[in-house]
Amino acid sequence: MDSRVVTETGDNYTKALGNRQVQMIAIGGAIGVGLFLGAGGKLHTAGPSLVLSYALCGIAAYFVMRALGELVLHQPSSGSFVTYARKFIGPWAGFVSGWMYWLNWAMTGIAEITAVAIYVHKWLPDVPQWITALVALGVLVAVNLVSVKLFGELEFWFSVVKVLAIVVFLVTAVGLVLAGANIGGEKAGVQNLTSHGGFFPAGLGIALMTLQAVVFAYSAIEVVGIAAGETKDARKVLPKAINGVVWRIGVFYVGSVLLLAMLLPWPFYSGDESPFVTVFSRLGIGGIGDVMNAVVLTAALSSCNSGLYSTGRILRALADHGEAPKFTGKMNSSHVPYGGILFTSAAYVLGVVLNYLVPSEAFDIATAVASLGVVATWATLVFSQMRLREAALRGELERPSYRMPGAPYTNWGTLAFLLMVVILMGFSDGAEEIAFYSIPVIALVLVVGWRLVSRRQAKTQS
Repeated sequence: MDSRVVTETGDNYTKALGNRQVQMIAIGGAIGVGLFLGAGGKLHTAGPSLVLSYALCGIAAYFVMRALGELVLHQPSSGSFVTYARKFIGPWAGFVSGWMYWLNWAMTGIAEITAVAIYVHKWLPDVPQWITALVALGVLVAVNLVSVKLFGELEFWFSVVKVLAIVVFLVTAVGLVLAGANIGGEKAGVQNLTSHGGFFPAGLGIALMTLQAVVFAYSAIEVVGIAAGETKDARKVLPKAINGVVWRIGVFYVGSVLLLAMLLPWPFYSGDESPFVTVFSRLGIGGIGDVMNAVVLTAALSSCNSGLYSTGRILRALADHGEAPKFTGKMNSSHVPYGGILFTSAAYVLGVVLNYLVPSEAFDIATAVASLGVVATWATLVFSQMRLREAALRGELERPSYRMPGAPYTNWGTLAFLLMVVILMGFSDGAEEIAFYSIPVIALVLVVGWRLVSRRQAKTQS
């Protein structure tokens, strides 16, 4: 058997990712810097009601992953949703979804680079954030350019660290809550969910405003679908990986935020450091704060690593159809799409610049804009699955046995939820508002881009 998978255009990827690595990539995608860093600031803003936001977004993420699972089982592809959008919606949808996904990861990478700089700043306060960000970017680009096997191995160990840290936190936190432990002068317990202004201390409106940040926290769960094209026995491995992501969302995300809200009163958290670091530092155990800081640093590096991997494949899928610069479709001798990876890394350099110009605002700006890309990606997957189902009902194809539950009603419900998230961004202040009003600009760029691409394609075909 050939160890390579043929993509839409006949170019080969190496099937270098095994079950062990894919399972951990799936887990890694479900545990990112949105939780490790972003949850602190949002807890301070919305209070314990943040738990509700994570639960609601978790339900949406569940249906998105099930839609992705059905699409992947129908056709494993490193082009992922770009391939599915092009097949089930239309060529323009592949172009739009691909570039929106790239925008998502371009901004996410900036957020991750910023997070790395923030974490290292705790240990090296005299080193400017932008220097740390630049060094981290250089290392990750080098890893991604060498081989997909090296990426998978690095991501495996990144994910092992994150999962172990979350498990240790969950077990420790449950013990502290049950014991009513004293954490820096504050008693841990269920009472912290309501004793400081109630469950909605800032009001229901503010709680809903956090949905955008929580959607960002769940971003990267779809990377496992992109890895399908370089996975051995994809149809056997992927359903297990996707099912694993679903229950981990409930345990790791909702469980962690619920326990954080019970361990300390919400005003004690802030966006300046990870909430996990806040808790363990206040416990007064020597060095534990530094250990957690190392863990959340790993989470940021892991997410940035995944971003370079996934956008390299998506850009190549676009370049194969003349919808991205020709350079982004190039592969090296190790079957790594180095053109797309370098293209994305150039955007990540913007993160270094932002850390130089506005280090305190870089993270919020990047996550807000990235959320638009996440919403677009999720909507594309859900809508593509709807079209797959409709095609199956017409007898044009056979649906896989692994299916989206409750379709098409769950599809419409998920799409309505995602639309609500975008609309709510328009009523927010600061970074979210900037992102919302950037939508017409992004739409205009995409429309102009598609017209130029389609005209060039028409000339080529004539």
